[in-house]
Amino acid sequence: MPPAARILHHAKKFQQARNALQSHGLSVRWFTNDARPLTDKIDYISRPRPLGSGPGDKNSIPKSFNGGISNLCCSSAEGTMITGLGRNQGSFFWTARKGNAPTIGALYNSQPLYLARSFSSNSDLPPHQEIGMPSLSPTMTEGNIAKWLKKEGDKVAPGEVLCEVETDKATVEMECMEEGYLAKILREEGSSGIKVGEIIAITVEEEEDIAKFKDYTPSASGAASSPAPEKPSARAPQKEESAPAPAAVPEAKAPKPSAPSAGGDRIFASPLARKLAEDNNVSLSNIKGTGPGGRIVKADIEDYLASPGKAAPKSDAAAISTSLDYTDIPHSQIRKVTASRLLQSKQTIPHYYLTVDTCVDKLMELRSKLNTLQESSGGKRISVNDLVIKAAALALKKVPQCNSSWTNDYIRQFHNVNINVAVQTDNGLYVPVIRDADKKGLATISDEVKILAQKAKENSLKPEDYEGGTFTVSNLGGPFGIKQFCAIINPPQAGILAVGSAEKRVIAGARPELYNFASFMTVTLSCDHRVIDGAIGAEWLKAFKGYIENPESMLL
Repeated sequence: MPPAARILHHAKKFQQARNALQSHGLSVRWFTNDARPLTDKIDYISRPRPLGSGPGDKNSIPKSFNGGISNLCCSSAEGTMITGLGRNQGSFFWTARKGNAPTIGALYNSQPLYLARSFSSNSDLPPHQEIGMPSLSPTMTEGNIAKWLKKEGDKVAPGEVLCEVETDKATVEMECMEEGYLAKILREEGSSGIKVGEIIAITVEEEEDIAKFKDYTPSASGAASSPAPEKPSARAPQKEESAPAPAAVPEAKAPKPSAPSAGGDRIFASPLARKLAEDNNVSLSNIKGTGPGGRIVKADIEDYLASPGKAAPKSDAAAISTSLDYTDIPHSQIRKVTASRLLQSKQTIPHYYLTVDTCVDKLMELRSKLNTLQESSGGKRISVNDLVIKAAALALKKVPQCNSSWTNDYIRQFHNVNINVAVQTDNGLYVPVIRDADKKGLATISDEVKILAQKAKENSLKPEDYEGGTFTVSNLGGPFGIKQFCAIINPPQAGILAVGSAEKRVIAGARPELYNFASFMTVTLSCDHRVIDGAIGAEWLKAFKGYIENPESMLL
């Protein structure tokens, strides 16, 4: 029976006899697997009772519970974590806590929680808590420590910000879960590429325990460090002594491949030697191997390159590379994830594109009137992009097939119209979301876009600011004057609208000798053909064009 199942079995068996357990403590913590950031918190702590004060005191204690149990941490698929059994002088206590607060290790989208309490019978390693890198977004696999807001020795309380974590989406504040002291910081400020679940800090309950973690290092499994590993270290020399024995086997067999080399043209070389020779444009036929059976090894290539006059001439590409002056810019976390997601999108989603020109004369006229009202009331100006977002949202409401997502088993059609808006920053591309854009007024959309764009530029977006979008709008026309382009779909969405700039054009009049001027804006819809058929995409563009060319209809 697995350890977790055994503990739960005993806990259930002696539920009615908890006051009879002397000199033991059982701590059970429950974490929700809800897929959203959680805000409510429910705690229940049973009060200690003296022995004999409750029912079940006559029950006996199993031998398996005699003595202290240390360094115990296990979890189940339901999200339950039994975080430790420790010795408690006095009456038995039982704690069940259901934490639904966005705290250290609090997760989004049902990601695993990396928070464990460790107990030790060793006086030099008191009870402590190992804090792992949390998963703060659905696609996060690793993160960076942007800034520590607490230092070693500081007291921490629930709700206080411990550090800032740069995720694949934004920089998110990680809050403390329990009261205590920050005993050890294992990953310093600026550390990058920290895998989700990797231990980054240690907290303790008592201030005097801080000094005991000065030289603390976590084990490879992430469990508490203790002097226990002395036994495995004693076996290490035995492995080292036995290591040379297998090495003698290839030595005896190595000469066998040399037979073909004597009568044929094949040259035997190790893979590493071949790679090194290829990188330096060295012909293996010019090198004499010193390995078993005349095999060319890495050392032979290095000796050849080090010998006077034998160094291979640099290729044209290498010569050009060395003559260039350049700077290597490290990838930010958001740029790495954006690159991988766009590559995945382009490789796995069957894109097709629909382009249409929309006359925006009436739209610009309405915008001018609305901005006059906004200025008189002290509001912010409405941009063309705000009107585009509103028109796209209403078109999605009219043609809901485009407000969908592909899965292997079904097409999920969303009832909420949440529009992601692409925002370019120095750190990379962000797509904050305007929720229920079809139900909001233009002034509200304008305010939200400006606030979210500023937060994106400051790298301070929170998960709720960018998660849950169902469609994306990317506008390169207004800011950059791009006439027309095709955008890459933002998975798992099925469509993205690329908006170009508005330009004046000459159009035919009522008679051949007459002509007029009008402003046209080119937009291109990128569609996932698995979800949106060509006719459906064309129907959506028709609805969108109708709202843009008759903007008063958006106010109905």
